[in-house]
Amino acid sequence: MAKETKYTLEKVTYVKKWTDHLFSFRTTRYEGFKFIPGQFARLGINKEDGSIVWRAYSIVSADYDEELEFYSIVVPDGEFTQRLKNLKIGDDIYVDKTNYGLLTTDRFENGKHLWLLSTGTGLAPFISILFDFHIWEQYEKIILVHCARNKEELAYQDLINNFYTHEFYADFVNNKLIYVKILTRENNGADLYGRITELLKNKKLEEFVNIPINVEDSRLMICGNPQMVDDTRKILGERDLVISRRGKPGNMAVENYW
Repeated sequence: MAKETKYTLEKVTYVKKWTDHLFSFRTTRYEGFKFIPGQFARLGINKEDGSIVWRAYSIVSADYDEELEFYSIVVPDGEFTQRLKNLKIGDDIYVDKTNYGLLTTDRFENGKHLWLLSTGTGLAPFISILFDFHIWEQYEKIILVHCARNKEELAYQDLINNFYTHEFYADFVNNKLIYVKILTRENNGADLYGRITELLKNKKLEEFVNIPINVEDSRLMICGNPQMVDDTRKILGERDLVISRRGKPGNMAVENYW
């Protein structure tokens, strides 16, 4: 009985395929499920033996949205995503009632510029954060950086660009949002080329947006593959930026997305 209270059974309401290995999907949302933009949910799918396999997924949708949206990569031979990729509208999926994660802007104090550095599906929590009206009032500039291998993997471009003209967000977003697209395997279709770590080391990312990264003004959120997260932390650490912890606010917050 207690186990049943830990999660709810939801329905898939939408599926979008970006590439043969990237897709998004939406589910119904239990009215009691609350989260802070930037957090993740645990999703469950039934296995053939009747057990449930669980995985963590950052939430793309706004905290006020009536549904939950997620962005996924298909992992070859992955126990979860090999089942997840076959989901259709109307299919069942479990959602843990608890929210998780510390990739939230309330970890920061002060700061003028919020940097959102992502690779691949690590973009997901930053979309949710962009829907948070509070950050547009709090920061002078918000720099959203999305790095992918090729231009087909630069998902959610239309949604991000729509913030500039959205009836509720345009007044906040204009002159504040800087959206930077980066590719590592192509030399066409993006703003910059190379890995985020390389563009931080040579400062080409800062030159492109014309905003320096420093201890006083910069607050950075980093989400993506673990190697990128670790390397970025080290590079920024050499500039005296530190991870923000409970009771000791810093400059960085991180999440390994897989």
